[in-house]
Amino acid sequence: MLSGMVKPYTEISIVKLNLDCPSNIMGQTKAMICWIFVAILLLVLPVNSQLSDGFYSRSCPKAESIVRSTVQSYFKADPTIAAGLLRLHFHDCFVQGCDASVLIFSDSAEMNAGPNMGLRGFELIDDAKALLEASCPGVVSCADILALAARDAVDLSGGPSWSVPTGRRDGRVSISSQAEDLPSPFEPIDVHIQKFAEKGLDEEDLVTLVGAHTIGRTDCQLFSYRLENFTSTGNPDPTINPSFLTELRSQCPLDGDPFRGVAMDKDSGLKFDNSFFKNIMNGNGVLESDQRLWSHPSTRGIVQNYAGSIRGLLGLRFGFEFKKAMVKLSSIQVKTGTQGEIRKLCYQFNH
Repeated sequence: MLSGMVKPYTEISIVKLNLDCPSNIMGQTKAMICWIFVAILLLVLPVNSQLSDGFYSRSCPKAESIVRSTVQSYFKADPTIAAGLLRLHFHDCFVQGCDASVLIFSDSAEMNAGPNMGLRGFELIDDAKALLEASCPGVVSCADILALAARDAVDLSGGPSWSVPTGRRDGRVSISSQAEDLPSPFEPIDVHIQKFAEKGLDEEDLVTLVGAHTIGRTDCQLFSYRLENFTSTGNPDPTINPSFLTELRSQCPLDGDPFRGVAMDKDSGLKFDNSFFKNIMNGNGVLESDQRLWSHPSTRGIVQNYAGSIRGLLGLRFGFEFKKAMVKLSSIQVKTGTQGEIRKLCYQFNH
């Protein structure tokens, strides 16, 4: 289980191992055995350190500001890119960890898996990488760009900001089939709880991270089945508020465009706040899996807490917990130290 930071790898050095490998002639055999032992340990136990704040403070001091300015430029032209960046980072971290494997452009790569259709933000990440390579060649990983861009997206949308521990390295593997088991809006909450638990995330992390839907949009095809003949009953999903049902039917008519985008927070779809949870309480959840958070005993109380107010400050607890959950998410199975690589181009492995 994760506790908010990735578990540090064991640091290995001859000094820390307290090995006294002899170098005199009489001890040549013993010395050879000793140094072979050290070499094996260095191979088995990678020399890495955990992620840290300000990882690029010396090697690329403008790294975070370059990413920030790139996100700002795209956000100014299209505020909906913020939700795209959050989703891109989430989908990356849930498959092989936060290693930018989702960015690889290949027919057999994660990018082309069914659950990843519709991902956005690739051009932004590529632009940020190009600027970083011009400033600090071979230093900043694409995985770190993803994590920083997700943070900046939330901040620009009126949500919280936080320090992003950096030092990730990019993975060298991206396989489409490995992304097929990403959480689906059609799955029961128990399945989502299990999938999050496998990544070291608990029920509160689940509800908190789903809260990113406060600035998200989804296609009609992913929820229109709830509007008419739900579970072959001939009726709509009974958990949908009747007035909201009318609203959804007008946006997604039976003969309408299945790819039309609909805000998952009907009240403030471009503002990062807690109204998403208020909507769930009132039967105004767009996706079935979102609405089921209110009826499931393990998640209902968390939704209720996030939907409430503290001395008139709406979403105070949600914002605080979201920062912690994002640090946990972005620390899943990270590659550091000598693992992976620092890609020159985010969409392809180094040659």
